[in-house]
Amino acid sequence: MTNFKKEKLLDLYKTAYFVRRSEEEIANNYRKGNIRCPTHLSIGQELVPAIISLFKNNSDLAVSSHRSHGHYLGKGGSLPGLFDELHGLETGCSGGNGGSMHLIDTSVGFMGSTAIVANTIPVGVGLASAIKLDRLNNVVYIFLGDGATEEGVFYESIHYASLKKLPCIFIIENNNFSVYTNLKSRQNIPLSQKIKGFGIKYFLNEKNNFLDLYEKMNIALDYSRSAKEPAIIEVMTHRYLEHCGPNSDDHLNYRDKTFLNDWSNLDILENIKLELNKNYISEHTINSINEETDLIVKSTFTESEEKFLLKLKKTK
Repeated sequence: MTNFKKEKLLDLYKTAYFVRRSEEEIANNYRKGNIRCPTHLSIGQELVPAIISLFKNNSDLAVSSHRSHGHYLGKGGSLPGLFDELHGLETGCSGGNGGSMHLIDTSVGFMGSTAIVANTIPVGVGLASAIKLDRLNNVVYIFLGDGATEEGVFYESIHYASLKKLPCIFIIENNNFSVYTNLKSRQNIPLSQKIKGFGIKYFLNEKNNFLDLYEKMNIALDYSRSAKEPAIIEVMTHRYLEHCGPNSDDHLNYRDKTFLNDWSNLDILENIKLELNKNYISEHTINSINEETDLIVKSTFTESEEKFLLKLKKTK
């Protein structure tokens, strides 16, 4: 098992907490009505963005789906650009035209996200093809959810990537539900069995084990970069809030209490904090990180909101 240095552990925690606080700030302010686009939040799913941030390389590219805030931030995307985009401002990362599900920051290699399920998967494969044609030493992260693995274009894409030996990593965040429908009601066999015939390296990460995911991501990246081959990493995860929106929907009972309790006990921030404590990193240090992050997130959101309200006032 990989041993993290303290600095790397702290970086992991900083990004995970940063993503969560950014999403919480959106959720806490969504009811005001100033954010006028559907918003799919990734609270609870901070593991993947935090791990990606440890492999920072702006020449590596990424595409994502409707639940993309974490991936955008983990890749290094601009926080003011995100908040301004949610407020429909011209200073937003997509010029205020895209909203929550259409993010982009090419300066850090985040090439875009779209709302249509599985829509960016072939785009990511196309980017990997271009990298191969240009004989570059970069890879493409293709982020998707478990629901996207039920679309035909997913299988067409992994087949083409395998056939043409393209440097891309399909990162599947499996939160067990497509809106309200359980995975067991939708898929007859595990994904690992379905993809065996495609000849692609497959990795599984469970229980928010960040050390395991870091190790597997490292192996997948080295393999994809050196062998110019695709890989698939399936990450079992959990969203805390409703599929779309800022609220909890546990009262609907489509996820049983045992399931919810199990994931509550596996919270990624708490997992990392336990490891920080084992490495003699004090609560004071952790609290200082939290306070600094809180201030940055809150002030950035407030500034964005004020710009929106000023614009709204001018239009009246």
